[in-house]
Amino acid sequence: MGESTIYKNKPMLRYDPTIHHRRSIRLKGYDYSQQGAYFLTLCIQHRECLLGEISDGVMHLNEFGEIVQTEWQASAHIRTEIELGEFVVMPNHFHAIVFINVGATGWSPIPNTNIPVKGPKSASIGALMSGFKSSVTKQINVLRATPRVPVWQRNYWEHIIRDERSMQELSAYIENNPVRWEEDSLFVVR
Repeated sequence: MGESTIYKNKPMLRYDPTIHHRRSIRLKGYDYSQQGAYFLTLCIQHRECLLGEISDGVMHLNEFGEIVQTEWQASAHIRTEIELGEFVVMPNHFHAIVFINVGATGWSPIPNTNIPVKGPKSASIGALMSGFKSSVTKQINVLRATPRVPVWQRNYWEHIIRDERSMQELSAYIENNPVRWEEDSLFVVR
């Protein structure tokens, strides 16, 4: 099976290791389940303005944007090891600060069975992003009647927040993102 047409007649290419050279964008050797603060960015597939619009520097969420906001807020109730910081839903992307608090779940180690576990490590940033993106995608696709169509780009961007200055700068960036929309590198003129 070659190319298939998906959303808006954009071709979906199958992974071919001879032309696609996927590499991890994560910090090598870093445990993304350890206690800390993280700045996250997720983009909508093809940077489509799917989640609402900005008018006079204010983000107005549509029904899809409301799903993103609701699911993000629910994340802290579903995953007791995390605490949410600043976040903003933008027309074609999402920024957030999240804190992992080790020990909040009463977690106990899984016995070593020497069987490799597929998918992201439990109680990690990867597990949070996987669950969040999946839930949002399923709900949006039900509303627009587009089963199995990607909503998000394949990956997400993360930054480990290492000090108070960085935390303040990133919080201000998130808060001011709607006002600075037309200057944003993710802004797409329609």
